[in-house]
Parts: sequence; C-alpha cells; structure tokens
Amino acid sequence: MAQPKDRRRVVVTGQGVVSAIGTGRDAFWNALKNGECGIGEATFYPTDELYITIAGEVKNFDAEELGLSKQFLLADRYSQFAGAAAAEAVAQSGLEMPLQGDHAYRAACIIGSGIGGITTMEFSYKMLFEEKKRATHPLTLLKTIASSAAAHVSIEYGITGPCFGVVSACSTAPHSIGLVYQMIQNGLCDLGVGGAAEATLNWGTAKAWQAMRVLSPDGLFPFAKGRNGTVLSEGAGILVLEELEHARGRGATIFAELVGFGMSSDAADMVNPSIEGASSAMQFALDDARLAPGDIDYVNAHGTATKVNDINETRAIKRVFGKAANDLSISATKSMHGHCLGAGGGVEAVCVIKAMEEGIVPPTIGYDGPDPECDLDYTPNEARKRDIAYAMSNSFAFGGLNAVLIFGPAPA
Repeated sequence: MAQPKDRRRVVVTGQGVVSAIGTGRDAFWNALKNGECGIGEATFYPTDELYITIAGEVKNFDAEELGLSKQFLLADRYSQFAGAAAAEAVAQSGLEMPLQGDHAYRAACIIGSGIGGITTMEFSYKMLFEEKKRATHPLTLLKTIASSAAAHVSIEYGITGPCFGVVSACSTAPHSIGLVYQMIQNGLCDLGVGGAAEATLNWGTAKAWQAMRVLSPDGLFPFAKGRNGTVLSEGAGILVLEELEHARGRGATIFAELVGFGMSSDAADMVNPSIEGASSAMQFALDDARLAPGDIDYVNAHGTATKVNDINETRAIKRVFGKAANDLSISATKSMHGHCLGAGGGVEAVCVIKAMEEGIVPPTIGYDGPDPECDLDYTPNEARKRDIAYAMSNSFAFGGLNAVLIFGPAPA
C-alpha cells in the first residue's frame, strides 16, 4: 500500500491495561514475564449446566477504589475497564486533561468492543423474562451500546475530535489503534486514545461459545501438540498516541513508535481463517512500516490454541517471512491472560511495547511439545532475553477480519 513520503510519525506516550493477570501495566507485565496464568474456574456465573467451566476473570476490580468518576460507576463493566485502562494511559502520558479549545478538536478517542455491554443486556433480559419485571434499568440502553466506552472516555478527558467505537470481533483493538494512527499520520489529529475493552463473562455468553465447540475445558495452550481450544477472558488495552513533534514539544516520555498498520479481510468464511488473509495483513503492515521481514525480531501471535488457527497462522508467518521466520521469537500470551476477544490486540500491544522496552520475550505457557505443523520458535514455557528493535502484533478475527500492528524503538 503506497504511503505519502511526508507522513507524520506517531509515537506511544501512554499505556493502560486491565487483565486477568493484573490491572495496571506493571502488574500485567510482571505476570507475563514470570509465566503466570490468570485462567481458572469461573466464579461470575453458575457453571452447573456447562461443561466448559474455566475463564480468564478480572478479579477484585473495583471502579470506585480505582478512582473512576461517577459516569463510569453507572456504566457497564466493559466501559469501566476502558475507563481504568484509559486513566492509566493518560496519567502515564502526562497530558493536561481535560483538553481545551482547539486542542480538544485535534484529539481522537477510538475505543471499540467486540460485543459491548452484553452483561447488562443479559441482566435486563433476566429482569424482563424470568423475573417478569415491567421495565429494565433506565440506563440499560446507554450501558449496552458498543460506543459507550469511547463516549465515556471522551467526556472524561474533553476529547471533542473524532470519537466512536469500532466493532470487528477479535481485531477490534488493533483496528481502533490503527485508525488513531492514521488520523495522526495524515494530519487530522495530533493525539488520540485508542484501544478496546471487553467484559463478556456471563452465563449466556458461555453457553453461546460452548455451542461453537471452540473452547477448551482445560486451558489455552497455543501451538502445542495438546492444544484443544481457546478460553474466554475479559479486559482492556488502551494506548495514547501522539504525533512525534507534539510529544517532543511538551517533553513527553516516548515508549515506542507505531510504525506500521495492516488490515485485510479473508472474504471467505465466518469461522475458518485463511492463510491469504492473515499473510496479506502482515505484509501490508511491513509495507506501511517500510521494513523487510528480517527486521522483525518478535511476533506476538494471535495464537488462540484452536487446531486450525494455529496451523494457519504458522503457515502465514512462513509465507510472509520466508527464511527469516526461523529467526523470529514468537509467543502467544493468550496462554496467560486468556482470549480477551475485542480487547485482545490492545492488551497484547501493551505486552509488545514492554517486551521491546525490557528486551524480554514473554513465554507461551502450557506448551507440552510441538505440533509437527507448528514448527517455529514459540518461546515455550519460559521468558527469554532478546534485544527487540521491531515487533509485530497479530489479530485475526471471526469473519476473516485481520489487523496487524508493528512497533519500533522510541525515536532518539
């Protein structure tokens, strides 16, 4: 994909995360590099009628204790996750908030969700159809819509530029981050908040996913010979992005540069991923970054631990990277924090930036040996030291919706 030569550079000045292995970037990262697993028996909903009883729950999350404002206390859990992750990212960025005047119109807030406030919806249906109530909570509609997290965050920080939610299943977060990146690149905005949040752990969602026959009863073991499905999880991953000179002008700490974004659609099947779609998104991201395959040191794989996905992702990486695939460090951190659906790519973007910062490749845990068709270096079970100049984060969603981000070092 051709890009103008004078496009503006985009850097990361803030990161925020909520996950099953920790709320806050540092807690999350420490758990990742130590190979800790946040997947366990579900406690948020009854499991006696389910044969899949595990999930990646965000435990002990209290929006009030975290200091979120009243608007978030009245919101759905997914919006609260977005609020907590955004608060961390904005605080880390050092931006003066709320934004004022023209500066507010030069900022974007793109925060998506694969499903939105589905727990609120389930609670409302229970009130209407099981408890025979005459009405639902008056905020039901506002709590359920998938753009409410973006709206809440824009209100909190006075962001009056582009604001909306993206919905693209498990590629939602990188699509959202990528759109902010493009808006800044092309001069529409100077800064933006981008990412996604998801809180879908309820009985109805568990029943629906169980019916798909893609969930594991044991755990999430990407690329391993014993893998048998994915595990539902929840969380949020948010980045603050800025135009390079805007960030430098205010003396901001720059953690990384977002150098490439690629997206594609399989246009083939709602469930079974294609090699062509995944590989084209990776290649478009490399082209956008103006990098060769050999420039990438680390790939955070989509790695859902389903049989077909892991084989196809391996084949797609080989197609794009050629011989350089054998020199890559790859890991699938979903093995620890679970599959956060729409938020997954946002959580994993924070992981990638920290991996670059510390020179540590987090592990793929639960790896019991190689599948002959998954024969790359997936960093099994233990983290590894490695200098990482450029890193790629893959997201390949149901519907064949693919999005890939590439991060590079902070500009000198």
